[in-house]
This record gives sequence, structure tokens and C-alpha cells, in this order.
Amino acid sequence: MAENDEPIQVSTDRARAGATPHMTRYVLGVGLVLVIVAFAVILWV
Repeated sequence: MAENDEPIQVSTDRARAGATPHMTRYVLGVGLVLVIVAFAVILWV
């Protein structure tokens, strides 16, 4: 183990070390719409 057994405390922002542009909500929404459209097309064919 390390010489000192104290836990390392790092802030959330520093631990992530990245930006979150909140694109996930749009990707999930577009994907959901595409799946619904695909199933509607399959149903009608």
C-alpha cells in the first residue's frame, strides 16, 4: 500500500476532468423517434 493510508479527496469536477455538453438527451430522443418510425414502417409493410 501507499505510505500514507489516508483516502484521496478529489472534487467531482476535477475527477471527471471533462465537459458534459448534454447531447445525450438529444441522441436518445432522436433514437427513440427513429425506432418508433421503423416499427411503424414494419407494421405497415
